[in-house]
Amino acid sequence: MVTDTEGYIHIIEYLTEHLSLFENSSAANNSSETVIEVIEQELSEQIMIVCNQNEELSFNQRNIIIREIDAIVYDLEEILSGVITNPITNSQKEFLKEFALLIKNLFDSEVHTQFLS
Repeated sequence: MVTDTEGYIHIIEYLTEHLSLFENSSAANNSSETVIEVIEQELSEQIMIVCNQNEELSFNQRNIIIREIDAIVYDLEEILSGVITNPITNSQKEFLKEFALLIKNLFDSEVHTQFLS
């Protein structure tokens, strides 16, 4: 659905262009949240919004969306494997919030194209 689109490829390229945010992050960061926790939280929130905005989605369509999110999380775990369990910095958190919004926008577009048209 989403992970095989040109838009997803561009979003992943956007992430790779900003990998320097995740390299050499400050060890003095006192955040109790890790990179993966923020990824999961932000993507979960955005997908709940997608589903709430599209109440007419069937159970099966919602399951497709959830499987897609699982695939995206897996991709992010692979790309960020070296830092995934590190405490998150404020700049990383802001980037991941923006990244999750881009993913939501991609889902908005694909939901309307594939399910609601």
